[in-house]
Amino acid sequence: MRDGCILCPRACGARRDGGEVGACGAADELFVAHVMLHRWEEPPISGSAGSGAVFFPGCSLRCAYCQNHAISRAVQGTRASASDLADIFLRLQEEGALNINLVTPTHFAPQIRVALDAARSRGLGLPIIWNTSGYESVQALQDDAGYVDAYLTDFKYADAALAGALSQAPDYPQVALAALEEMVCQVGECAFDEVDGAPRLMRGVVVRHLVLPGHVRESCKALEVLWRTFGNAVKLSIMSQYTPQIPVGAPLLDEFPELARAVTPEEYEAVLDCADALGYEDYYWQEGDPAKESFIPDFR
Repeated sequence: MRDGCILCPRACGARRDGGEVGACGAADELFVAHVMLHRWEEPPISGSAGSGAVFFPGCSLRCAYCQNHAISRAVQGTRASASDLADIFLRLQEEGALNINLVTPTHFAPQIRVALDAARSRGLGLPIIWNTSGYESVQALQDDAGYVDAYLTDFKYADAALAGALSQAPDYPQVALAALEEMVCQVGECAFDEVDGAPRLMRGVVVRHLVLPGHVRESCKALEVLWRTFGNAVKLSIMSQYTPQIPVGAPLLDEFPELARAVTPEEYEAVLDCADALGYEDYYWQEGDPAKESFIPDFR
C-alpha cells in the first residue's frame, strides 16, 4: 500500500503504511474487535457448536443503519500481529468452531493472508468464510483466491439512489454484482459436509439480503437481479432482523422516517413471496422476532 490503498472499491489512495487512515477508518496496524463462537449465523455456518467469528473494526461502507456501528465507524479493539491472529484461529478450532468466519476483513486482507498461512502450517483445517458487505473490488477478491472457501456476502441494494442515500455508495449495485461473479467463479456452488448430523458449509456463496422497513419494492428488485444473474447458483438468505440504529432526530429520518421502526411481518412475508414467485427453490429465512439486541454482539 505504499502507492496508496486500493483494497476496496473506494480506492481512496490512503498511504496506510505511513499511518494515514483510509476510507475504511483503518491505517496499516491490524486490530481485532471481537472473537466469539457465533451461533446466530445461517444453520450450516453456525451449527450447534458455533462459527469461529473474528470481527474486524472499520468498514468501507457507511450504512446509516449499521447494527455493528460500535466497531464499523472507528478502528478499535485489540492490536494484533499476524502471529496473534493465527493463534486466534487455532484457538477457535480447539474450541470446536465449525469454521473461521472473517467479519468485515477486506481492509486487513494482506495481514489475514499471512495469518492464514501461519495457522495452516500449524494445523488449521477449518473452512474459511469471508463475511462481507459485498462492496468488494474484483482485484482484491482475486488476491484472496486460494485462501477463502466460502463467501457470506450481502447484496444490499439493486437501486443506486437508495445505496447512495443509505450507504454513501451509489455504485454499490454494479460493484457488488461484479464481486459476486468473481466469488462464484472462485468457489462455485455450495457444497456441504456433515458435523454432528447437521450440514456444514464447506464451499460456495451465501448471499444475504436485509429487508428494510418500507422498502419491499426495492428488496424484490434486488432478489430479481440476483435471480436473473445467478439463479440457484448462490444460496439466498433473506433477513428480517433490521434493528433501528439511526438516532432520533437525525436528518436522514426526515427522508426515510420508516427506518425508525422494525420490519413488519407483512413486509417480510411479501419479500418471501417475491422469492417464491421468482423461482428460488430453497433459501434461508428468519422466524419469530429476530430484530432484537441479542442478535447484535456485545462489542464491549
